[in-house]
Amino acid sequence: MSHQRIEVDVLVVGSGPVGATFARTLVNGGRQVVVVDAGPQLSSRPGEHLKNHLAYQHSHERFGALIRGHLHPLSRPSRAVVPPEELISLAAGVATYAVGGMATHWTGVTPRHHPTVERSSAIPAADWDSLYGEAEALLNTRTDLTASAISHQVVLDALAAEYAELPAPYGVQHLPMAAERRADNPRLVRWTGVDTILGPLADGGADGFVLREQHQCTRLVPAADGSRIEYAEIVDHTTWRTLRVEASTYVVACGAVLTPQLLHASGIRPPALGRYLTEQPVAFCQILLRDDLVEGVAADPRFAERVAAHRAGHPGDAVPIPLDDLDPNVWIPVSPERPWHCQIHRDLPYDDMVVDPDLDGRLVVDLRWFGLVDPRPENRVVFSDTARDRYGMPEAGFEFSLSDSDRARQHRMMADLRRAAAALGPYVPGSEPRFILPTLPLHIAGTTRMGTDPDTSVVDPGSRVWGVENLYLGGNGLIPTGNASNPTLTSVAMALRAARGILRAGRAFPAERALA
Repeated sequence: MSHQRIEVDVLVVGSGPVGATFARTLVNGGRQVVVVDAGPQLSSRPGEHLKNHLAYQHSHERFGALIRGHLHPLSRPSRAVVPPEELISLAAGVATYAVGGMATHWTGVTPRHHPTVERSSAIPAADWDSLYGEAEALLNTRTDLTASAISHQVVLDALAAEYAELPAPYGVQHLPMAAERRADNPRLVRWTGVDTILGPLADGGADGFVLREQHQCTRLVPAADGSRIEYAEIVDHTTWRTLRVEASTYVVACGAVLTPQLLHASGIRPPALGRYLTEQPVAFCQILLRDDLVEGVAADPRFAERVAAHRAGHPGDAVPIPLDDLDPNVWIPVSPERPWHCQIHRDLPYDDMVVDPDLDGRLVVDLRWFGLVDPRPENRVVFSDTARDRYGMPEAGFEFSLSDSDRARQHRMMADLRRAAAALGPYVPGSEPRFILPTLPLHIAGTTRMGTDPDTSVVDPGSRVWGVENLYLGGNGLIPTGNASNPTLTSVAMALRAARGILRAGRAFPAERALA
């Protein structure tokens, strides 16, 4: 069957935050870039965060219902050789097929990884701070999103008193968020999406940039000697044409499962592909702020003006916190003594959450403690050579278990969650402390890990696939270490470094035709 042949300079597969980082950096460096995504564009601006719409700004439940329809299950029953009782199901793992990927609904939490507990030594230590600074600027990370909110300050003060022994910079503090208050209406928040990362490229008409929705890359075709990619096969889901796209450079940034899936489908199968999988066990509960903390709001001079205005407008309301007060966003960072990342905020409700809808949302606070697991080669995602998923790609399955040290850390983490909860208030009935379903946080990593040894890693420190001169990868799959903190900022930092390496390497030929 003949395919329409198209030449491009750089082909980026995947339009999430990492693919967008590659695109903007490369276009700014003079390269011609085409980005393709298998999913549709869900907003007028490509990859905008869907919570920016007014209907979802103050309703976690309504936004959660919207997002659940955009999540596609990834896994199949395991065929592992280890005893089934040692395996942990990763059936909650999902992918988002849409322009913007997970950034259409992500929480926006963007902490830096701890320099010794979490960061990879494959990138020089001297590079990390500058890369993180640039990634934070690209994502519009800030710590002042809800710093003035009453509930935020109440939670921050209570936990700072409880954890007074924690030294700087590991004490209780503001949670770094990729979001900002709107200047035209400070009651509303503009959450960072891929449109934020693309910047001027998102407005259309930019020279050197093309974004195509519903274009699925199904295969990368290597040269006979495997030293480079000759072309990519892309199916246009709007016309069902198959395109043969020839590029000087290929970047695959489809996520920690779909990226190794594409490599497997292409016959590119280095020894570490899919192995060393890590995920983040999460301990979770919800609390109702203690009566004395709520009553203290009315007596606190910091809040007097807002409390008075609220009571004037709502004289029958027993809660002194204004109805439009923003949620708390409080953080206790990872440290060597406490290797877990702590978020105290509100977010999408979990599917199995049982919460009384009549509870006053101003008093409810979510506690999420994210743990880490040690990378081990036996933890992996595997792909079938016969079964296919709904997109016609090799079906994925997982083989995953926790080591004794992993389990011991999680028990310590759960005890710490209970300590924090006790400092804030009683548990919400139905949301007592528990470990949530594995992979539900959507932070799988390690499956295309970066390293210095081609036997135990998939890409080199420049994010290039070992032995393939024009193929680069991006995303959480490259993170080779156990990590508890949210991974997006780190993945964007790694993509910035890789894109600059591509620019230094030069290009093989100028673009002749972009996807039309």
